[in-house]
Amino acid sequence: MARTPASTAATEAASAVTDATSTTTSTPSTAAEPKPAAAPRTTPKPKSAAKARTTAERQSAAKARTTPESKSAAKAPTAAGPKATAKARATAERKSAAKTPAAAEPKSAATPYASGTPRSAAKARTAAEPKAIAASHAPATPKAPATQKTAASVRAGARPAVVRPEPAHPAIPAATVTAITHPLRNMSEIRHHFRTSIQQVFFVGATAFNLLGLDRWVRGFSYIVYYDGWDGAHQNVFSPAHKPYIEFHSGEEINNWLLRNAEVRAHIARRTPAGTRPQVAMVFFDEETEQICEELGYDLILPPAALRERLDSKIVTTRLGDEVGVPSVPNVITTVHGWDDVVAAADAARLGTDLVIQTAYGDSGKTTFFVADEKDFARIADDVVGEQVKIMKRINNQPIAVEAVITRHGTVVGPFMTEITGHRALTPYRGGWSGNEMFSDVLDEATRRTAADLVVRLGDRLAQEGYRGFFEVDLLVDTDSGQAYLGELNPRISGASAVTNVTAGAYADVPLFVFHLLEYAGVDFDLDVGEINMRWDELASGDEWSTMIIKQLGPAVERIDAAPETGRYVVGADGALRFARFAPDWHLLTGEDEAFFLRVYGPGDYRFKGADLGILVAKGRMQTPRGNLTIRATQFIDAIRDMYVTTPLEEVAEPRMPARAAKSL
Repeated sequence: MARTPASTAATEAASAVTDATSTTTSTPSTAAEPKPAAAPRTTPKPKSAAKARTTAERQSAAKARTTPESKSAAKAPTAAGPKATAKARATAERKSAAKTPAAAEPKSAATPYASGTPRSAAKARTAAEPKAIAASHAPATPKAPATQKTAASVRAGARPAVVRPEPAHPAIPAATVTAITHPLRNMSEIRHHFRTSIQQVFFVGATAFNLLGLDRWVRGFSYIVYYDGWDGAHQNVFSPAHKPYIEFHSGEEINNWLLRNAEVRAHIARRTPAGTRPQVAMVFFDEETEQICEELGYDLILPPAALRERLDSKIVTTRLGDEVGVPSVPNVITTVHGWDDVVAAADAARLGTDLVIQTAYGDSGKTTFFVADEKDFARIADDVVGEQVKIMKRINNQPIAVEAVITRHGTVVGPFMTEITGHRALTPYRGGWSGNEMFSDVLDEATRRTAADLVVRLGDRLAQEGYRGFFEVDLLVDTDSGQAYLGELNPRISGASAVTNVTAGAYADVPLFVFHLLEYAGVDFDLDVGEINMRWDELASGDEWSTMIIKQLGPAVERIDAAPETGRYVVGADGALRFARFAPDWHLLTGEDEAFFLRVYGPGDYRFKGADLGILVAKGRMQTPRGNLTIRATQFIDAIRDMYVTTPLEEVAEPRMPARAAKSL
């Protein structure tokens, strides 16, 4: 039987651990022990009494190292006096402990990275030996090649080389896994589990945006991406160095290409400890993804693709919601062949003439159409004629996004946030999703509790379908009546996750996605989901965060020659937004005079209409109460756009079409 990447990783992990142990358990001679004297004097001069004592000590230590009677030599008194006796004894104890570390004290399973001398030897050390102690406890980390770029060079503006060395990740033996003896009972035990678990979880996608920062909580969490906005500087983000031109048409195609890539497979094998299977999560996947993971020995920790595909239909979502009392905006589901069919269906359902038409499947508002007359319908006829569609009454509404996780003990509901949609400064698509805002009064208390109840009911109904794990719900709150309606279901990780995982609730307990990981972790747990939901409802009220997806607006295709760096940006004394420094994520932002920008398309890539250039994340609101972009939001957007330098496609010497990444976020 051919070895899988997991079995290959087992061999490499065991070898790496052996090397690390042999390197770190022996005490360096240059730091821990003085060199023996070549020829000690037999009759020291009176003025050299101190030197004579030192010589005698070295001679005694040398005997302890080279003769079988080292223990007795260490115990025997020497001519130099009691001080030499103590030093010789300490030396012998250190050597004995280094040879038999297991006999002194076994390593703790909670600290599998620790290597060095046992506690008994550490107690024998004197205050004069701090360097030896530090050296013996340091993990064996290979030196990076001389060509490796550092974070400092990235901050200075230098772009790292395309071919990057793999960051040092110490291999961990399977023996360090601690058996769970009882169900996880509270947040402290859940946090402890994910901070000590050696299970490797790889988030695969076009970018790391959706779950960026989760590696702060989950020790084994890392990212495999197509577009590396950090150019290799982020220690937990991996992108293959060799990416031939491919014109992708979906996020599923990007993810499947990454999973098959030889560099990616080697990276996963290196990081996966012996005796474990790597876990994989992503936003977009299909049955082909499942087949790839099965062949490679990866665990795809997501609901089945066929189930997700069925539930992703706006038509199916509407019907499931109706079954459990989760109402949608007044609507009718039908198949239309022309404008007359639309009018007839709307009249029968008393929807009026100002309508919204949605197809069963769509992304970021691209298949949501606003229709008031036959002229409007003519523009969208190619997209809806002959298709089963949902025709809705158009209402004045506030769009609300909320994420949740279906667990064996119920549905955990995340914070509510409003959507940033349709702003022409961000997207060329009318009604297109462009980000989210979370703030204290996004919903009043009564509406928030009603909305949470709708999400729980929908989650319980999805569980009956066999769904478990993460999902997102778009709600529509009628601003005239206050009624909350089901908009649509996204049975996957979503763009709102970026805000969900940085809330006060996440820091008080754990990020929402950790409950998804817990459901697939293979451990038992017993939690009061109702109590968690109540606590999160209270904690979310003090946070204000915004994300904005900046898309290319114009129809021209252009090669990008220069682009803004990924990292922290600040508003200077002159009021201009400028790059400040490298940052791995946005979790350390504190004020409204700063922001985090994650670059998607960089130098050498092409931008085109609708391309996601990058994502801005900031504290505070980016929309006014009336739904317009704030002055600060406009300033930040314009500043980022001005940092791009491009060449029109027709002026490029050897043009190549862009690798279009549909559904990249």
